[in-house]
Amino acid sequence: MVRIQLSLDRELYERAKETARRRGISLAELCRRSLAEAVSRQSIDKPWMAFLGDLEGHPDDSSTVNEVVNGHHAR
Repeated sequence: MVRIQLSLDRELYERAKETARRRGISLAELCRRSLAEAVSRQSIDKPWMAFLGDLEGHPDDSSTVNEVVNGHHAR
């Protein structure tokens, strides 16, 4: 492992510490995971694919969208 030093503004630092605490991990681990995710997204050939899996929903959500957009229930 390589040791680095970062400078953060106070608000970002406090928010990151709280996020790490809620997840039950250290701030260092939160930083490692965040960097790993950012780097992996950069290596994807189709940038829009980086967002796959980021959204949550119900399996029937597409039916609701179809109803709203097209005015009828999906069959």
